[in-house]
Formats: sequence, structure tokens, C-alpha cells
Amino acid sequence: MIADSAKKLRENIQKVIVGKNDVINMALAAMLCEGHILFEDVPGIGKTTLARALSISLGCSFQRIQFTPDLLPSDVTGINWFNQKTQSFEYREGPVMSQVVLGDEINRATPRTQSALLESMQERQVTVDGVTRPTPRPFLVLATQNPIELEGTFPLPEAQLDRFLLCLQVGYPDQEEEEEILLRFGAGDPLQDLKPVSTPQEVMQMIESRREIRIEDSVRKYVLDITRATRSRAEVELGASPRASIGLYQTSQAWAAIQGRDYVIPDDVKKMASQVLTHRLIISPQAQLRGRDPSELITDIVSEVPVPVEK
Repeated sequence: MIADSAKKLRENIQKVIVGKNDVINMALAAMLCEGHILFEDVPGIGKTTLARALSISLGCSFQRIQFTPDLLPSDVTGINWFNQKTQSFEYREGPVMSQVVLGDEINRATPRTQSALLESMQERQVTVDGVTRPTPRPFLVLATQNPIELEGTFPLPEAQLDRFLLCLQVGYPDQEEEEEILLRFGAGDPLQDLKPVSTPQEVMQMIESRREIRIEDSVRKYVLDITRATRSRAEVELGASPRASIGLYQTSQAWAAIQGRDYVIPDDVKKMASQVLTHRLIISPQAQLRGRDPSELITDIVSEVPVPVEK
């Protein structure tokens, strides 16, 4: 059921996005976990387009926030305003009260505005003037940022990075894919004609079905061994949190479901490890001077941790 629905969503997204099967499947895996995605890559390769195509395909309510240095927290969460006709305060919803929220160039906002997303991302609720309101379900934050341009940006704090389930890089297309992009977008904007192929109710059913994917004790221990290994490396100042362990566990279930299985194998864990863990690590200055980066460390850890075998 999940595999069929994921195929339908992927094919719909690929009416806009050329290729990128793995990236689209990763995004769908995050959706199955009701987790948030940070698209981090250079400008102009389709980060925002992919996020928009995903939101349209899901058939969920959608709001886009263009993050800028002068954006205020109330521009995200909403405000209470005084209605002179009724002589009472009324809540005006902010864009975060949508099922899918696209935060474009999130690192351009000040830390105070970035933190306005923290409660909604983790608790799936928004508090304005002491009143707490739940966000609609499903609730997904899709954020983009450019890692190259540093002027006028505010790096995301570790607490907020940890709330993103996956950090994805779209990457440049190959020559054939880029030629197809020219042909497709030269004839118009395919986003304008994209239609939903799912509903919020179907998405919630898929999320519940993902929870039933079996994961054996040995594979669960394998998940823990990988995340705990990030905390004992001399090159790592801050390792993966227990939230990262949960994320790797859940996304492994989701990846298995997308592949049409009702059980998790170690290869599912390997597949998701880099996207779940890399953005959560802080490596030491000495390791940085040696040219090491978090993705290389995750690759090393995955290759070193013993893989469970059937007995």
C-alpha cells in the first residue's frame, strides 16, 4: 500500500523534477515519518521547486515563507488583533498553521525568527500570547538554504538543525537530465499544471502504516550502534542525539516501506544514515583543518560498525 502510494507521488513529482529518484524517495520517507526536511545546496538546482512539487502532490494546505532579515516571529506564528466590531481580540493565523510550510532561505532570518519555528517543528503546536494551538496534521516543514553565500545569513543553531529529520542535497543534473529540463521548462512551467494525487487523510494513513513496519532486535541495535558511535569519535565535538536515533529508526522503516517490504534490513539503515546524521554533527577544529567533514565521518562509522547477520 505504501509502496504503491509512494510510486504514485514520485511519478507525479517527476512531472516537474527531472530524475532525482533517490532525493524524491528520501523526501517521501521523511513525509512517512511526519518529519521536516532541510534542502541545502547551491542556488538554481530546484530545491524550492522540489519542495513545492511535493506539497502540491500531497494535496495538503500550503504556505510559503520567504525568510528575510526583517521577518518577525509574529509573521510566522500569527498575531492576536483587536476587532473593533466585536470589541475582542481575535487570532489571525500565521503561515505556520498550514499542513505543509515552505521556509525559503531560512538562514536569512534572525535567530529570534528562526526560533519561532522550533515549537511548531517539535511539538506541532504554536503559542501566541499564552494560548497554545495545535498545528494541522500532517505537519511538514520544508526549508531551503544556500550553504555558499554567507553574507547576510544567520547559521541555523544546533537545536534547530536537530529538529530537521533529513538534510538533503539535490545536486546538479547530468547532461541528459539538464537537456530535458530545458525542453520541459522551455514549453512552460509544469508546476502550474501539477495536480494533487493524495489527500491529508491518505497521508495520515500512510504514516500510521509505516509504524507497523517490523524491525528486528538486531537491526534496532545496529541503529543504536551507529548513532552512539558518533559520540565516541575523537574528531566529533557534538555527536548525534537520541532524537537522531529515533529519526534513523523511523526513516529506516519508511525506506523499507517505499521499497515494498514490511520489514527493515541493515541496508535500509545504511541508506538513511548520512541524511539523518550528517547535519547533526559538529566536528572538532583540528579535524576541520585536516579537511574532514561530517559526511565522511558517517561513511567511516557505517563501514566500521558490524552489520547484523541472520543466524
